[in-house]
Amino acid sequence: MAQETVYIKAERNTQMQADDVFLKDIASLYCEDKAILARVKAIKLHTFHENGKRRFYISMTEVIELVKGAVSGVEVESIGEPDMIAERIYVEKKKGFVEVLKILLVSFVCFFGASFTIMAFHNDIGIVDVFAKYYELVMGEESSGFTVLEVSYSIGLAAGIIIFFNHIGGRRLTKDPTPIEVEMAIYEEDVEKALIKTAGREGEEVDTK
Repeated sequence: MAQETVYIKAERNTQMQADDVFLKDIASLYCEDKAILARVKAIKLHTFHENGKRRFYISMTEVIELVKGAVSGVEVESIGEPDMIAERIYVEKKKGFVEVLKILLVSFVCFFGASFTIMAFHNDIGIVDVFAKYYELVMGEESSGFTVLEVSYSIGLAAGIIIFFNHIGGRRLTKDPTPIEVEMAIYEEDVEKALIKTAGREGEEVDTK
């Protein structure tokens, strides 16, 4: 009889709302033998407690040991992450007024902070004098301070920001991720790697023995 193989494609970070962590929650599993697959999916890795830590760390070597202990005579092949994090999240219903207040506060800070930054930059490079010089050279007359240069620059600046951040309100211009989403993904990946490295150094990963 041919030896069955269990394929495990683990995710680096999984957020969940249940207290019990099963192998099927943090990885995609495949095996031709459906009975073996069901037993592997049901392997319990951890239980979160209300006053305990909200993150659970485990390495693929420990997962393989658990699978072989639960189902004898199977081969395990990992095609995913070597280390995993399961994070218990709690969904709390917050009052609408508080959420609106937070949105308004963040919008206020971002708007005026960005406006001040742009104005400070323009002041540093003396853009008013630059536009005045260009207008005088091209048109042959003194600039009034409100010419086609200032208007076209303002429109171009706003259009450039919208195109760069790929957003108009809640709509995307394209299906590509925005620069902020790319940076957030890089940041989250770095955080996950740091958490796994710290957990391994401090011995917080699960011990299957």
